[in-house]
Amino acid sequence: MTVVDYINFAVAILTIVLGLMGWLAPRWTMHQLDMSAGPSNMAYTEVSAASGCLFVGLGLGALILNEPMAWVVVGLAYAGAATGRVTSIFRDDAASRQSWTFFGCEAALAAWLVLANFPMT
Repeated sequence: MTVVDYINFAVAILTIVLGLMGWLAPRWTMHQLDMSAGPSNMAYTEVSAASGCLFVGLGLGALILNEPMAWVVVGLAYAGAATGRVTSIFRDDAASRQSWTFFGCEAALAAWLVLANFPMT
């Protein structure tokens, strides 16, 4: 295995762990993200799905396939998250240390996964 493989696998495990937290502990996740449920509690299912199992599936899929383009897809998902976050930071006046930290992590993971795995030939 190469250094790229080890880092990809570490990113996949991180992605799965974060997804498990969103899926299995939505209330805790929402608290960490300064979110609250409304009258229907739909927010819990949204966090379980979008911040939870979606990331579990992305990480597991990349691990199982272990193909460069699978890693690139995970990177593009992180790039999408980073784009949405930075857009909201400016549009919604949502700048905070936490939001910039999350953006930086998402952007770094996106850059690694895309640049280290995109076939250049």
